Amino acid sequence: MKNIVVVGSQWGDEGKGKIVDWLSEQADIIIRFQGGHNAGHTLVIDGVTYKLRLLPSGIVRKNKISIIGNGVVVDPWALIEEIEELKSKGISINNDNFIISETANLILPFHKEMDEIREDAAGKAKIGTTRRGIGPAYEDKVGRRSIRVMDLRSEQNLDKRLETVLVHHNAIRKGLGKNVFEKEKLKKELLKIAPEILKFSQPVWLKLDEYMKQKKKILFEGAQGILLDVDHGTYPFVTSSNTVASSAATGSGCGPNSINYVLGITKAYTTRVGEGPFPTELKDKVGELLGTRGKEFGTVTSRKRRCGWFDGVLVKQSIKISGIDGIALTKLDVLDECDEIKMCIAYDLDGKRIDYLPATVEDQQKVKPIYETFPGWKTSTNGMKNINSLPSNAKKYIFEIENFIGAKISSISTSPEREDTILIENPFDI
Repeated sequence: MKNIVVVGSQWGDEGKGKIVDWLSEQADIIIRFQGGHNAGHTLVIDGVTYKLRLLPSGIVRKNKISIIGNGVVVDPWALIEEIEELKSKGISINNDNFIISETANLILPFHKEMDEIREDAAGKAKIGTTRRGIGPAYEDKVGRRSIRVMDLRSEQNLDKRLETVLVHHNAIRKGLGKNVFEKEKLKKELLKIAPEILKFSQPVWLKLDEYMKQKKKILFEGAQGILLDVDHGTYPFVTSSNTVASSAATGSGCGPNSINYVLGITKAYTTRVGEGPFPTELKDKVGELLGTRGKEFGTVTSRKRRCGWFDGVLVKQSIKISGIDGIALTKLDVLDECDEIKMCIAYDLDGKRIDYLPATVEDQQKVKPIYETFPGWKTSTNGMKNINSLPSNAKKYIFEIENFIGAKISSISTSPEREDTILIENPFDI
């Protein structure tokens, strides 16, 4: 048995979808353990593109079981819409291949509205959320007033739970001059959709224990990236959940000893969507080149991503925080046209050289990257499947990254197609 956690080692958008899809072919169980439908994975299989937002990547493969864990916040209407969208492309989703944790928390319409109200009111101080209600839903979860999947089973219980959560939200809405939410209307809408959600509901912790006893291979699929972790990211410009590998255990209902290998997906350069510090950001023609060649637009929101050089300091920090065993390096081919390539190896903070990202936003915005420069290779690596076929300058860059971050590079992606991957070691075989 080998259980693997896949996490993004940067600010998300590292190309996890392709890598998770490749690993899911070898796994028996694929489980999402945090986040919501703000995190998008794009898969290209046999020429067909699948854009997943909430469902685990394994759902597009036959004979796999896909699970949404308790750590995920679920918009029930968005989930049903995504299921119907995949069914229209010939994907079968039923009780045999899909499970939702009965303790997963729901995203409701007033969460989305509160997300929008706050972002609009924040002006230049906005976080840059996807406005899908993720943050407010997590707030209700830790505030112990949330509606969970299991609450949909009983109209009487749902009525009580809605009463509790709306006392909180309607008080805020009144204070902001917004209309209050009508409980009866929302309850009616939830009861209508309840059967479609409850038919997939099970105690996931119990199912995982069963699968582990059967020696099933489990793939824990993370969303976003470690630098967006609510505790360890560039706070407050972060998501509202823990994106580090250890949250795979908490967000699914198993012990940390269930995890055998942590794979960090890492882009050969750096991108960030939304607001927040970005030490290596390029606001010049090189940044535009990376964005254009890398097609750096969000899967879910289509927002343009900010682009910059590879930040080795941040990736090394992510590796230590998340216990990453190996790196899957993605989008190497995007760098093919660069005359020279830079890697951040330290920061300058008020004249002092430091080798980590400081905790305060003020310092994060002040740090200046210290670079090591490498010659570009100026030839196509697109589609290459053997490391010996790579240009010598590309290999030098890869080996320098590996040496600096202190983690083995297990694979290198050279195009969006899943077959275009240089495999150095397979986490499931270690």
